[in-house]
Amino acid sequence: MSSFVVEGGHKLSGMIRPQGAKNEALQVISAVLLTSEEVTISNVPEILDIRNLILLLEGMGVKVHRAEKGKYTFKADDIDEEYIESEDFVRKCASFRGSLMVVGPLLARFGRTWFPKPGGDKIGRRRVDTHITGMLNLGAELKYDADRRAFYLFLPEGRHLAGRYMLLDEASVTGTANILMAAVLAEGTTTIYNAACEPYIQQLSRMLVRMGAKIEGIGSNLLKITGVPELTGTEHTLLPDMIEVGSFIGMAAMNRSSITIKDVSYSDLGMIPDAFRRLGINVEQRGDDIFIPEQDRYVIESFLDGSIMTISDAPWPGLTPDLLSVMLVVATQCKGSVLIHQKMFESRLFFVDRLIDMGAQIILCDPHRAVVIGHDHNFTLRANNMLSPDIRAGIAMLIAAMSAKGTSVIGNIEQIDRGYEDIDLRLNALGASIARQ
Repeated sequence: MSSFVVEGGHKLSGMIRPQGAKNEALQVISAVLLTSEEVTISNVPEILDIRNLILLLEGMGVKVHRAEKGKYTFKADDIDEEYIESEDFVRKCASFRGSLMVVGPLLARFGRTWFPKPGGDKIGRRRVDTHITGMLNLGAELKYDADRRAFYLFLPEGRHLAGRYMLLDEASVTGTANILMAAVLAEGTTTIYNAACEPYIQQLSRMLVRMGAKIEGIGSNLLKITGVPELTGTEHTLLPDMIEVGSFIGMAAMNRSSITIKDVSYSDLGMIPDAFRRLGINVEQRGDDIFIPEQDRYVIESFLDGSIMTISDAPWPGLTPDLLSVMLVVATQCKGSVLIHQKMFESRLFFVDRLIDMGAQIILCDPHRAVVIGHDHNFTLRANNMLSPDIRAGIAMLIAAMSAKGTSVIGNIEQIDRGYEDIDLRLNALGASIARQ
């Protein structure tokens, strides 16, 4: 198990460019299975989860060519259908959560797929009911194999996926993407209400349209998909990762530093900049860049009636839950108090015990809520030894360690590597002191 050794107290300066969006990459790379023609995808983040997905596709027989760093060409014209029935396929799918994105494409194109309960972050229960229910609504049948601990989704002999109206029980991003990818090759019209409408879903939808799909309502929570017999190849460029953008904003503030974040696709950030402004951080838009100036202090806003500020996650266009861990750690050094309400995942706040050990003033109310009382930079966090339980808690711990007095050690950094490409090298270029061991 690798570790980061972090010497805190170094100010950051310079420019940094976010990687391609991880969550979008998992969706659009899986979508290459929907066609036998060539698909080229650029700005691909070369992180652990994406490498695992590409290896899974190669195991199925997809021809993958790395043209240059971040640019890949895929051709799924000779899929090994025996492999997607194999125990090795099920085992690999169960090892990382991103694998669930191949379910819709495989069912649409080949009429069957295994669906093991996927791995991933240890952040409480993450239901897959929306995915399975969506496939059943399109006409698939379901069996459970206790030996493989996996579901088997299949179409009976002679049956095809058939479009229909469905109201999702939750606006699941991955659930919407999976159903959307299955529906583009289904017969008839599929209507998805309460669909997720994040920029990643919009990007996937536009890519599918360029491949020949017929999708109406892109950007809304009501999608109408008219099935087509087949899709063609295309080229696609990923958005910058909004979670990295938010992470860099948090790092600059935590270290009272000045940095420029380049090419952020500002119009696709939603309320992320305003959420950080509520913590007193000056977030300046400069064209498509963000400039974070050095500040002596950051004062948390209150509501108009004087009550304590609450920052919570919500489906798009609400604040993404992936940034609440970052905002929580930044608030520990702001002036004022804030309630962080993590509604969507029940165990994502448990890492705050490590921050409390470092001297942060945090009251963990329950698995979903924490009150942070900021130090206003009058007290510097102490160095600590920690283990990263998931991607987002890991980056929050790294931000805390970068501002702390002394040298911290963060273990299990494979979790961080799942979501952030060469994060130690990129931050060291800004002035941080992070050694990988």
